[in-house]
Amino acid sequence: MKALVLSGGAGTRLRPFSYSMPKQLVPIANKPVLAHVLQNIKNLGVQEIGVIVGDWAPEIADVMGDGAQCGTRVTYIRQDHPRGLAHCVEIARDFLGDDDFLMYLGDNMLPDGIASIAEEFAANRPTAQVVVHKVPDPRAFGVVELDADGNVERLVEKPQQPRSDLALIGVYFFTPAIHEAVAAIEPSARGELEITDAIQWLVASGADVRASEYDGYWKDTGNVDDVLECNRHLLDRLDAHVAGDVDDASEVDDQVVIGAGARIVRSRIQGPVIVGENTVVEDCEIGPYTSIGRDCVLRASAVSDSIVLDRAQISRVQGLRSSLIGRDATVGTGDWAAPHHRLVVGDFTRVEVAA
Repeated sequence: MKALVLSGGAGTRLRPFSYSMPKQLVPIANKPVLAHVLQNIKNLGVQEIGVIVGDWAPEIADVMGDGAQCGTRVTYIRQDHPRGLAHCVEIARDFLGDDDFLMYLGDNMLPDGIASIAEEFAANRPTAQVVVHKVPDPRAFGVVELDADGNVERLVEKPQQPRSDLALIGVYFFTPAIHEAVAAIEPSARGELEITDAIQWLVASGADVRASEYDGYWKDTGNVDDVLECNRHLLDRLDAHVAGDVDDASEVDDQVVIGAGARIVRSRIQGPVIVGENTVVEDCEIGPYTSIGRDCVLRASAVSDSIVLDRAQISRVQGLRSSLIGRDATVGTGDWAAPHHRLVVGDFTRVEVAA
């Protein structure tokens, strides 16, 4: 089996970050979303992974490399413009060959893994198997309707009156029969080749199309609130490890990771928190639920429930929470800032919060 990971979207809901980095590289618990995805795939024993990339191809390749760091082999496949999920299958035809494959949206987080669903597909080998999750409001999703035997009867994209609460969550298992379906469909009203149309074509042709329900934690990391929520979820699983230096005047709780070369000076860290390599935290109150990247400098500040990306600097800001601070950003260089700030600061941005 091979895997096809889709990482070509524009990420408009994550602006200003998606102006300067692809959404799939936003770190959660100090690890890019795409790295979490590749690790999930590698855990299934799949090593050959095709990654669909768009305009951010050089940036993604620079961070992810050839996949060796995840124990995989990555082939990058360029999509000149977003033309639908089925179009991704079409342009990956040479890479996929006649193998079964897993298709996985590159901004989806499923930290509980999909091993049992992969085993189910391998054992039964239906023509296609979609992964669904129960959602309270299915109108924003592709929705799967099942017949009395539990087989897929119909797929409806964003129905106004859903007949099911089973939403497609961006993970699919396919046999090579999907290529015939993709070749048979026409672009939708929005001008894209929809994977739901291809799967519906299989259903209408009498193919064996099944659905498996994923009941673990799932998050589409498409906006800031979802990124922060997912960060909290992953930090709750953190195993304590201190490789950096903590001085005697500092207090560090359980469930805290401090990277090599980091220095904690006269500060209190309330876990779960992760502090990246070579970061300096001085005279600060940090946490809980905060991820701080590499080579950051935080001084005389209080930060909680936030993500601070690599090389950011935060100085004299009290009560910074539920925030996302970009790479190389500088925040609060003036007088002591007022408490209870929620900030979303893009890469390379300088912000001085009024006192």
